[in-house]
Amino acid sequence: MKRIGILTGGGDVPGLNTVIKTVVLQAEHEGYEVIGLRKGWEALVHINPDDPSTREQYVQPLNRAAVRTIDRTGGTILHSSRTRPSTVSKAAAPAFLRSRFKDDDEVLDLTDHAIRVLESLGIDILVVTGGDDTLSYGSHLDAAGFPIIGIPKTMDNDVIGTDYCIGFSTAVSNSVRAVNNFRSTIGSHERLGIVELFGRYSGATALITGYLADVDRIIISEVPYNADRIAHLMLEDKLANPSRYSLLTISEGAKEEGGEIIQTEKVIKDPYGHEKLGGVGRHLARRMEMITGHKTSTYTLAYLMRGGEPDALDKMVAKNFASAAFQLLKQGTFGRMIGIQKGQYIDVPMSIVAGGFRPIDIEKYYDMEEYRPKAIETLGLPMFLT
Repeated sequence: MKRIGILTGGGDVPGLNTVIKTVVLQAEHEGYEVIGLRKGWEALVHINPDDPSTREQYVQPLNRAAVRTIDRTGGTILHSSRTRPSTVSKAAAPAFLRSRFKDDDEVLDLTDHAIRVLESLGIDILVVTGGDDTLSYGSHLDAAGFPIIGIPKTMDNDVIGTDYCIGFSTAVSNSVRAVNNFRSTIGSHERLGIVELFGRYSGATALITGYLADVDRIIISEVPYNADRIAHLMLEDKLANPSRYSLLTISEGAKEEGGEIIQTEKVIKDPYGHEKLGGVGRHLARRMEMITGHKTSTYTLAYLMRGGEPDALDKMVAKNFASAAFQLLKQGTFGRMIGIQKGQYIDVPMSIVAGGFRPIDIEKYYDMEEYRPKAIETLGLPMFLT
């Protein structure tokens, strides 16, 4: 009996539990055994093959009974982390591995240890669900010789090689509801309004949320904004609105012309080198109030974007991505990532994610002068306009 390992890494999104459940049910039907690795790649760093007690918090056997109801909720029952075994600092390493660090070592590549852990657990194949960071290490592990299949998830929808990632639709749906609820307050008080959305260096969530909620202006990460221009446009929008308010969405990774991306904690980076972004909405609000003299309210949606049960689209894609991954697994085809291109389920080399992230095609989809989406003629465009 072959044993499949499955893990989820990076930020949680709705639909992860659907992936886990689908893999487990198909595996059980085909006579495979499944082991869940908890806390993402952290499991492969912190398990000591010579100490079985270290497995307790990281290894979770999975069967039909264990996954029966998990797809009804968001998040991931396997939990997650932002660990990268190829760049582990001494402080982040478990005590039993610290002797491997020399005095001048800032980080170590512990991929050999990760493979030893997988072998000690009897895992033959690993199914990895994550964003570009998690999948890029999966590609690294594949290059080291371990059989891997990847499934893309991220609310940012920016993984190279696929037009769609699990979690994007639910994040946008949650955001549209929040934006429309926010109208109640800024409309009641006749204010300018700003909603800041997660998305890191991709503007997809702000663009599509703003497009569907029909906000007045949209600021994305890919295009630096002019605070004076956006302030005057927003004031014009407010004065032209019978309810005397205007509203914009902004990506957390947006920056003012000549400025820098705003970070909540400038000195802290995760194991993948990413800063913790946030605060651009408040920064722009202060600038707009100074320029226009009009009160500006801000709302940072943040983690609520990725919370709750997946919507129907994310459930469908999650189930079908997992089924496609299992199809490759049965064929003995590894080192591939499942995706969608031009409306079709496909698989591409996992190494493709090493190319970074997929930005918005500005020329096609965004008006840089008006800070609005270009979507007048939609024939031939992708479903999500990114």
